Amino acid sequence: MRAPVLIIALDGWVDAAAAATTAANQIAEDGEQIARFNMDLLIDYRARRPVLDIVDGDLKSLAWSELTARVAKAGDRDLVVLTGVEPDFRWRELSDAVHELCVRLGIVESVTLGSLGLAVPHTRPTQITATASRPEVLGPDDQRTEGLLRVPAAAVSVIEMNLRDHGIPTVGFFAQTPHYVTATYAPAVLALLERLGRHLGVMLPVGSLADDAVSQREQLDRIVEQRPEIKEYVERLEAAYQPGWSIPSADELGAEIERFLRRQGDEGRGSY
Repeated sequence: MRAPVLIIALDGWVDAAAAATTAANQIAEDGEQIARFNMDLLIDYRARRPVLDIVDGDLKSLAWSELTARVAKAGDRDLVVLTGVEPDFRWRELSDAVHELCVRLGIVESVTLGSLGLAVPHTRPTQITATASRPEVLGPDDQRTEGLLRVPAAAVSVIEMNLRDHGIPTVGFFAQTPHYVTATYAPAVLALLERLGRHLGVMLPVGSLADDAVSQREQLDRIVEQRPEIKEYVERLEAAYQPGWSIPSADELGAEIERFLRRQGDEGRGSY
């Protein structure tokens, strides 16, 4: 590989509507796997149990959580895509292992993909918030947070900071998704791939995402029209929406974190 770039997306509270991990898997769909992490050391299986298929009374198969790195190519760029579940344990050891992988592969830059469920309407374009170890690597239209924003960290942030501290340039692109959409949100997936493609100077594969985004918008519109209380709420979001605004408030982030933790608690209780 020549000057490969690392792309990172893990599930968790910075993967609202599965936008980030879906974008990463879209890039690496046919990529060759070059690394696999030992999930027995990283996952609490009682909180995130493997899926068991039972066919006619026979225990047929188990689907285990994975965290892998795959190689993909886009134009003349070599990409290493690290994606999978966010580990429960050993985040610092994981970040050191990712750095070791970067050194062995000659990674020249790391790009984190994420998504946040916020009080934004589905009727408006998906906004992207950016982070960077050096502001000059971002475009003039990229939005960054100003001042102090204190939130619980995600594993992708721990990895990003460790790579930055070891001298590898880092960038992060985080899509804002409507917090009332829990299914995979195609417009956010498409927005992340388009922004990443512009950053890398390549065309990334988007498959049927454009058509999926239109279809999903139409479906959401129908649901909103049939539910007066939801329609009123979306209209309030539209009234508060400002073109070009992409910086969530601390209250909005706090509310999303609380929603995510409640979902995690419900899933954990349901697994016992």
